[in-house]
Amino acid sequence: MKTALTIAGSDSSGGAGIQADLKAMTMNGVFAMSAITALTAQNTTGVSGIYEVSPAFLAQQIDAVFTDIRPCAVKIGMVSSAPLIETIAERLLFYKAENIVVDPVMVATSGSDLIASDAVRTLCRELFPLSALITPNRHEAEVLAEMAIHSRDDMVRAAQTIADRYGCNVLLKGGHSDTDADDLLALRDGQLLWFPGQRVDNPNTHGTGCTLSSAIAANLAKGFGLADSIARAKAYLTDALNAQLDLGQGSGPLDHTLGGTGVENWMHGVPDAVQDK
Repeated sequence: MKTALTIAGSDSSGGAGIQADLKAMTMNGVFAMSAITALTAQNTTGVSGIYEVSPAFLAQQIDAVFTDIRPCAVKIGMVSSAPLIETIAERLLFYKAENIVVDPVMVATSGSDLIASDAVRTLCRELFPLSALITPNRHEAEVLAEMAIHSRDDMVRAAQTIADRYGCNVLLKGGHSDTDADDLLALRDGQLLWFPGQRVDNPNTHGTGCTLSSAIAANLAKGFGLADSIARAKAYLTDALNAQLDLGQGSGPLDHTLGGTGVENWMHGVPDAVQDK
C-alpha cells in the first residue's frame, strides 16, 4: 500500500487541518500518517487559540515516520512560524522526500489568521523550491504575487509570477471566485493548464483547501502524474461538497465519506467522476 504524510496543524472540530488530511488521504487509497505542527482550538466559526509544538518535537515526529514507514508523498499545511518551517525543510531535505505538496495556509475559512507575517517569507524561501506543487487560493496568491486577482487573466499573471519567482509548480485555485471553480496550473517551465470545476451550491467549505492538497498528494503517492492527480483530487472534492453535509454554526465541514455513496470505488482508488476518462 502506498503511503503519505501530512505535516500540518490539528483542527479540534475535525473539518480541516490534520483531521481533514487523514480522511482525504484514506479515501484516496493511501495509508495516511501525520506530524502535527500546532494544536488549534477551532470550530466552524473561528480559531480561538493556537499552541505550537517545538521545532525539536516536530523534527522527532518527522524522523519517527521516515525511519519506519517512508511516505511516498508529503503534504504540508498550516505551519505558523519560521522556525517550524525551517525544521520541516531541513528534515525533508535530509530524507530526500518526494512528491511534496505545499498548501500555503495563511487564513482559515472563518477568516482567522494562521501564520505569522515573517513566516510567509520563510515558507517561500525554504519550502516552495522543494515542492512538486503549491496550492494557493486566490487570497494567498494575491499575497504571493503581490497583485489583485479579479479575472482569469489576473489568475494567469499571478500564477506565472509565483512560478517564476519561486521556481515551483503552482495550482491557483479558483474556488473563491464568484462565478466558477476553475483552477489554473502554471508549471515552472511556463506551461499553463486549466482544470474546469463545477461550482457547488454549498456554503459549508471548511477544509476544502486541506482536502484538495491532501488528495493530490495521495494520488501522487500512487504514481499518477501531476495533472491526473489534480483532476482526481478535484473530482473527489466536488463529490465531498455535493454530499451537502451541514454541521456547525459557521462554514461547516465537508463529508469526506461522500455520504457513503461511491465509497467502495474511492477506497480502491477509482473515483466515480473520473473512472471513464
